[in-house]
Amino acid sequence: MQRYFIPQPFNDGISVISGDDAKHIQKVMRMQVGNTIIAVSEGQAFEANIEAFEGQDVRIKKSSEPLRSNELPKKVTICCGLPKGEKLDLITQKATELGMYELILFEAERSIVKWDAQKGSKKQQRLQKIAKEAAEQSHRNVVPNIHDILSFKELLQQSKKYDVLFVADEEDAKQEKRTRFVDMLAKTHDQQSILVVFGPEGGLSRKEIDALMKHGFHSISLGPRILRAETAPLYVLSAMSYEFE
Repeated sequence: MQRYFIPQPFNDGISVISGDDAKHIQKVMRMQVGNTIIAVSEGQAFEANIEAFEGQDVRIKKSSEPLRSNELPKKVTICCGLPKGEKLDLITQKATELGMYELILFEAERSIVKWDAQKGSKKQQRLQKIAKEAAEQSHRNVVPNIHDILSFKELLQQSKKYDVLFVADEEDAKQEKRTRFVDMLAKTHDQQSILVVFGPEGGLSRKEIDALMKHGFHSISLGPRILRAETAPLYVLSAMSYEFE
């Protein structure tokens, strides 16, 4: 059953879908009055019937109690140093499927890519659209929020609002006696929000690692192999799904 996130909450069981989603219902799916969709509003999913087509809009009526939520039990924020090329598209799409709650991007020392305000805004909108489509496909009740790009100093300030702070450190992975990620996760069952920071292709500098550790971050290794910038976040979310779900 097709799923749509609706910006307008239900009012007496009625809501209206407009814009690209309404066009998708009418032109792509070619739905008719009486067809049923899944409408997600304010973090809850409901079955809803199409009541009428009002010009380019679609009026729907709720027809079920809230459906079961498929959300990860923890609110996991993925924080990435800006990588090159289309890697952010991949991270956004796959991390959304794996349960990411929000994505933060920051300018790391070794980030080759630089975004100006105009480029950053367009890229953020594109990533937000990718996250929405991935959330619909994977039957999520929440579309991950893609934040504005932060400086490293801003990242340190924002980290204060999370319960648990992790940083993926490739130097830890090279040690014979590594910090086992599973052991770190086992200590977080009573916490709700988790922030995990990853470096760009060249990794985080020791200066950045030291600053993060001073602000309460815990270093983690993701096994004995060095993972690519776009692989590491997916490894972490998969491990969290195994631990918590």
